[in-house]
Amino acid sequence: FDDVPSVDAIYDHETEGYIYSRIRHPNSDAVSEILASADDGEDALVFSSGMSAIVISVLSVVNPGDHILSSPVLYGGVHGFFQNELKRFGIDVTFVDFNSDNLEEYIRPNTKLLYTETICNPLMEVPDIPRLSQIASRHGLLFFIDNTFATSVVAKPLTLGADVVLYSATKYLGGHSDIVAGAAIGSTSVIDKIRGKLVTYGAILGANDSWLLARSLRTLELRVKQHSHNALKVAEFLEGHSKIEKVFYPGLLSSPDHERAAAQFSKGLFGGMISVNLKGGEREASTVIASLPTIKYVPSLAGTATTVSYAAKTSHRSFSKEQLDEVGITYGQLRFSIGLEDAEDIISEIDGALDRI
Repeated sequence: FDDVPSVDAIYDHETEGYIYSRIRHPNSDAVSEILASADDGEDALVFSSGMSAIVISVLSVVNPGDHILSSPVLYGGVHGFFQNELKRFGIDVTFVDFNSDNLEEYIRPNTKLLYTETICNPLMEVPDIPRLSQIASRHGLLFFIDNTFATSVVAKPLTLGADVVLYSATKYLGGHSDIVAGAAIGSTSVIDKIRGKLVTYGAILGANDSWLLARSLRTLELRVKQHSHNALKVAEFLEGHSKIEKVFYPGLLSSPDHERAAAQFSKGLFGGMISVNLKGGEREASTVIASLPTIKYVPSLAGTATTVSYAAKTSHRSFSKEQLDEVGITYGQLRFSIGLEDAEDIISEIDGALDRI
């Protein structure tokens, strides 16, 4: 800086400038602008992980004594944050089926936030986003939605009434399994609240990862279209397989959420994530995982290659048997992140593994 007044001008918001990279930097600003545009938001922030984006965003809008309504089918890390960590802050969370007719009966005078996912992990359930936004508006609540499994290519919840869209940008937005990142997009007024907490907690995305994320966003639409087209082919194959009890994928006509998803999603796309219940339990799931030569067993998702995960043993490992039963996760359930390979190659490998059980 040339002098003290020039620093004062930046701190007092009289002029644009950068003071310290923990607050903001050119690369974070550049990728935030891309993200805001993609999701039709006014402003955006990037974080060091998806969980930091969610935790900081939620803590920016609730206080001790407040109440949150959340759907029960969520990424396990978020469920744990809601169920365990928020108690330490005196914040109560109620988990309730957001597609139930009596949802509004669970709203309290101190309820401040509705929270769900566009495509809920790992059962691929799809909530009625316009209905939830209307409920939130009617009761003066904020409505946050995690759009990680869909991305702006498949769905734009802000245009359907959500206040903030959240991402683990580690997944499809990054898309190459080479960064860990998160994002929040929404109106300027809400994002400004979150920005203050982001600075306090020091979780901004670094310059190099911000650059890598911007790189990945250039191919996002191409990738997500291919993920989705492949996933539909794989889901249709699995639906007719004798070793599969149930397929969870909103693109299937048999899915109870298909009509809702088709109305809310764009371009005839339904995402690249599929879950299946095998006819069997942990032994069968372990056999299938061990019998996949190139489809790797990983805790993450949405890279270029097809991978498999096991929610009961990874993302939802902390759940008790009762909690797993409550949300519909079984020990015979696998989740596939369908990659960019030829769909017939993916099908052939999964079919070969299923033949082993």
